[in-house]
Amino acid sequence: MATSVRGRQVNAFQALALLLAFVLMAAVGGLLAAGLILPAVAVTNGATDLTVTAFDDLPSELGAQRPLSEKSTMLAADGSVLATFYDENRIVVPLDQIAPIMRQAVLAVEDKRFYEHGGIDPTGMARATVKTLLSDQKEGASTLTQQYVKNVLIEKAKREDDREALEAARTAEGAEGISRKLREAKLAIALEKSMPKDQILENYLNIAQFGIAIYGVETAAQYYFSKPAAELNYLEAATIAGITQAPTKWDPVKNPADATNRRATVLGLMLEQKLITQEEHDAGLATPLEATLRVQPTKLTCAAASDVVPGAGYFCDYVTKVIVNDPAFGATPEEREELLYRGGLTIRTTLDPREQAIADAEVKAGIPVDDPSNVASAISVVEPGTGQIKAMAQNRIYSPAGEAEGQARQTAVNYNTDQAYGGSAGFAPGSTFKPFTLVQWLKEGHSLNESVNAQPLEYPMTEFNSSCVNFRGSTPPTYKFGNAENNSRHVMSVLDATKNSVNSGYIAMAKDIDLCGVMQTAKELGVHTGTGGDPTVVPANVLGTDSVAPLTMASAFATFASGGTYCAPVAITSVQDANGAELPIPSANCRRVLDERIANAMNFALSNVWSGTAKSVGEPPFPAAGKTGTTSRNENTWFVGYTPLRAAAVWVGFSEGFIPVQNITVNGEFVKYMFGSTVAAPTWKRYMVRALEGVEVPGFAGPSNDELYGKRVGVPSVVGWDAGEASRRLEQAGFRVSIDPNQVPSFQGAGRVAAQSPSGDAPAGSTITLQLSNGQQPQGGGQGGGQPAPGPGGGGQPNPGNGQGNGRP
Repeated sequence: MATSVRGRQVNAFQALALLLAFVLMAAVGGLLAAGLILPAVAVTNGATDLTVTAFDDLPSELGAQRPLSEKSTMLAADGSVLATFYDENRIVVPLDQIAPIMRQAVLAVEDKRFYEHGGIDPTGMARATVKTLLSDQKEGASTLTQQYVKNVLIEKAKREDDREALEAARTAEGAEGISRKLREAKLAIALEKSMPKDQILENYLNIAQFGIAIYGVETAAQYYFSKPAAELNYLEAATIAGITQAPTKWDPVKNPADATNRRATVLGLMLEQKLITQEEHDAGLATPLEATLRVQPTKLTCAAASDVVPGAGYFCDYVTKVIVNDPAFGATPEEREELLYRGGLTIRTTLDPREQAIADAEVKAGIPVDDPSNVASAISVVEPGTGQIKAMAQNRIYSPAGEAEGQARQTAVNYNTDQAYGGSAGFAPGSTFKPFTLVQWLKEGHSLNESVNAQPLEYPMTEFNSSCVNFRGSTPPTYKFGNAENNSRHVMSVLDATKNSVNSGYIAMAKDIDLCGVMQTAKELGVHTGTGGDPTVVPANVLGTDSVAPLTMASAFATFASGGTYCAPVAITSVQDANGAELPIPSANCRRVLDERIANAMNFALSNVWSGTAKSVGEPPFPAAGKTGTTSRNENTWFVGYTPLRAAAVWVGFSEGFIPVQNITVNGEFVKYMFGSTVAAPTWKRYMVRALEGVEVPGFAGPSNDELYGKRVGVPSVVGWDAGEASRRLEQAGFRVSIDPNQVPSFQGAGRVAAQSPSGDAPAGSTITLQLSNGQQPQGGGQGGGQPAPGPGGGGQPNPGNGQGNGRP
């Protein structure tokens, strides 16, 4: 094989001669002269030829060096390690944190004249090169400085994903290997002139590989012996020092027999160089390698987090997605990912290991992982007033690779979060979305005890008030819906419509307030779709048709628990870089979005769930509020609830799609129709009871009369008026009107108002129910007997004064 040197052809032996000339010049004329004068081989790894350049064309500086890749560590709230992340498993430490015997052991085996030479060992380099080129035997002769240079070049090529440079830095054979040696030699000479020996040694001990995926002596010490490098003894140092030349072959865990032989070699060198005594040497040889190891398994990536804290893999994965997605950690996703896997971060999270274990146990108690139904369930828990995520679990096994053969119910999909954070696209929340309509209802001046007509099950789209969307010309022109319960009750209070989750009651409420305001209120409470969109402004969404993540719902309801302060969910409390400097982190951006009086009214209203749709579950032994949710055909069922200390959302359904959960056996029980009170609410209650055991849970502040009963105003008396005029007068006064379909005997004329309820005064906006006369006089002089009340056709106008009752429920 021939190569060219400035137009001349040079074969491999001539290339070797160039190297030998360099070595001689270094030995006789000095390293500096050798570095400036002699030509040598440089690399272009081709199939048929090599390009040879002048030695002075080779780089004489390593260039700007980026900080070494270090592993990042994720911690739970109590400081326990959840997982580590790295491209290279490394912890960088200064030289004074490495035991002196460890430094000496490395020098004994790698470069005993390190403090004497100027960067290269000419004699050893020539001998090794000739042997490598002319025989099958390979012999190393690089100084520790040259090895450091080689490691820097490899690290640089990896960081830049430069495969050609990586191959050039690793090439050991033929002329290419000689070229690499020459380049390392020149760089080593230059480095020794600019960097103190101790710094070179420190850098080497941090960059070198000390086993399979183990980089740096600190990582090696912690992995093999569960102690810092500063505490290593001579036998442990001999074990580690011998690894670097063949990290796989001499890895003590993977290849203990080879590692034992290598340790013996290092002990011999240490004895020869008088670093240890004969007694220490002999005792070391007699000690089984396995007896010295205290291996600390690496908690690599989120797959290990669930081994530390049950089910924590999904929370861990969510945190990694936060880092990769948030500009606080870098300008591009690539920069953020590199920071995570190479930046040596210490990430402290909000996860409470105790609460996480409870959440994982209870969500799997509700529906076991291996349940034949394949129904999924998830729970998200946040702290009101801070937004901190305390737990996140689901009845699946976290697996980055997804479901493997024979390993059912394994997935990387996080059902608790948005799609951008490793989650699904969310799930329709059903009636758990109704509280946002109730908030807007209260904000617009209505009250909890105000009555609504829950009879209609369809409305023309044009009847819905909407400040941001025009429903004129909508297709279909009418919105139709149904109730889960029978529709025997027509008029009911908003409080009853809430605790019993009456669809028709809530659609009637939505018709009388700004539908855009409802969705804007939801947005202000952090509600968005699982794909990041705003809530859809359509009447159907009052009943929860958009797909939303459980974490989003838990955070929204936490706003009620905190008295009106919304905090975006946060999983990270601090991030430090490899030097201990604090990095900016995503903020919960806590801010007041509701008046406290509105939040208090919401807490009161939602506390009634235990006597309503969650009656079968039973009230917890502490103040709590919440809302059940079930979609139209039982595809998704929910319970979102809270105490002043914790808010949690539990979702149950099929993760594969919008599939009814009907006529199915779940956790050993036949379920005809799955509701929010079937699995979700009991799971929520079990979690809360265990999580808050022994904790004093404060109560909620009570609602004010205005939110409870509304501001009371006089109700015009319309007895004796015809139905049309009576309705007009009441509506002008700010009331809604419901006409009882059952007419009654009365002295009033047929079709005129025989009675109204309430009368006197009532909360503004209340529904006044009118009973009309059937034209037949009462028999026996019963109620309603006597003379007709004055009114049109009866001798005068109705008296707007006091009537029957005061309208208070």
